[in-house]
Amino acid sequence: MLTDTHTHLYSDAFEADQDEMMQRAIAAGVTRFFIPAIDSATTEAMYQLEQKYPDQVYLMMGLHPTSVKSNYKEELLHIEAQFEKRNFYAVGEIGIDLYWDTSTLDIQQEAFRYQIQLAKKHKLPIVIHCREAFNEVFEVLESEKGEDLFGIFHCFTGSLEQAKQAISYNMKLGIGGVVTFKNGKIDTFLHQIDLKHIVLETDSPYLSPVPFRGKRNESSYLCYVSKKLSDIYQLSEAEIAHITTENSKAVFGI
Repeated sequence: MLTDTHTHLYSDAFEADQDEMMQRAIAAGVTRFFIPAIDSATTEAMYQLEQKYPDQVYLMMGLHPTSVKSNYKEELLHIEAQFEKRNFYAVGEIGIDLYWDTSTLDIQQEAFRYQIQLAKKHKLPIVIHCREAFNEVFEVLESEKGEDLFGIFHCFTGSLEQAKQAISYNMKLGIGGVVTFKNGKIDTFLHQIDLKHIVLETDSPYLSPVPFRGKRNESSYLCYVSKKLSDIYQLSEAEIAHITTENSKAVFGI
């Protein structure tokens, strides 16, 4: 049994074949799908996906850093309103992204802190998006660290030192297709990280693993990530699946 801890299955990229894609994933052994939010525009699509697959799909709620715009306070109110209506399994994906826009750093930091506080209030994990912003993300985590701060550093692509720092804040490392890339680099040191700190993800429809790099990603491809970790850790794919799924249960509580 594999767990995809981060997959955007409600994406328009799956509009034509969502059901077939889900069946391929389930047939490949992926039985748990954790779904990150982007902003209010994706909320309804997430709910519809959950209604179709109530036994496999687990929703998060949060404001993605690239969606932190001039209306971000309205978006944060939308998130709070969703928490008043129902339960979620994490606050995510949240964080800081300086690849697309550096001018919004201040409000990205504010939204990040606000949502960390929301996660603490609800005793939930956070799922972090970080792109070209390790120092900025770590600065916020340092100020918020404690037993009530925990979660997943989604799509981890940093160095060994950054991996250790992320783990020091009670974060698991979300490992996906990048680990199969020739220039991904994380495969060169991942063996130095205890597997207890690792969870698997696809980030579908993005970041397809080799041999599908450059094409649409989907959750069934998680087996290629698992196979790569099997090579790195010299464990069977069944052991990788079991340990990483148990790690995901420790984070999400289910």
